[in-house]
Amino acid sequence: MDSLLPEGVDPARARLLFVHAHPDDEAVNTAATMGHYSALGACTVLLTMTRGERGEVIPPALQHLEVGHPDCPDADGTALGLYRISELDDAAAAMGLTDRFYAGEPPALDAALGFANGAGKYVDSGMSWGPDGHARPAADVSPAALTAADTDEAAAHVAAAIRALRPHAVVTYADDGGYGHPDHVATHRVTLRAVALAAATDDAEDDPWSVPLTWGIESEVDPRDHRLQAAIHGDLEVKRAAMAAHATQIVLTGGPGDTGYTMSNGVPQTINATETFRLLDRRLP
Repeated sequence: MDSLLPEGVDPARARLLFVHAHPDDEAVNTAATMGHYSALGACTVLLTMTRGERGEVIPPALQHLEVGHPDCPDADGTALGLYRISELDDAAAAMGLTDRFYAGEPPALDAALGFANGAGKYVDSGMSWGPDGHARPAADVSPAALTAADTDEAAAHVAAAIRALRPHAVVTYADDGGYGHPDHVATHRVTLRAVALAAATDDAEDDPWSVPLTWGIESEVDPRDHRLQAAIHGDLEVKRAAMAAHATQIVLTGGPGDTGYTMSNGVPQTINATETFRLLDRRLP
């Protein structure tokens, strides 16, 4: 497929909700797609589950914001999370998004349920590698971290956004979170649960909404996989601009049209303006 929308839905009248774990995830994984639908006139909305408080900071002038740096003003990444809000705003502008918000901000807030962690938000869990070679939360993970949250509680906040926005398509990670980051895996789990909760008939303030199509991000279309897949061809410069906005996390190489970039590990990578997805859930009438 070359569309994430149900058959017959006009892109100019469509509504899409993208659910990501941290600022910059949306730029690296789905900026071409978000920019594509924004350019077609769709209502394209981003929900980010955390503020990326545990990110590794690349520019030397900003490394004092990184948790663990001797000059970091806090131990939980609050200062970095606040700084990254403006980066996310700039990325959203580059993609032409209709709206963007964090979990805990309306409409991604179930006011009746709230947050058991007392923080009114979820924070970045960080990441470490376990002895089995699998990713896991940082050793000093916060009690307010996304991975520490009850799945149904976090899903209720996402479900509130789904009911308010009534999207034709929801996009999040595949079940492995792309590369195993625990917040990505949690976001996948929470989003699928939210899709189910949003469709349930109950006494919630907003009417139920059955999301027609829910998609997971994949690295490429696999012709051996017969489940429904989609590839969206977007604008490279839109994706580059969205990624450039996250200067604490990403370094672009070269000028316009160049596809090279690195992250904090310094490994050269290539920007792909074709983004691929696999169907996770279908609830068509």
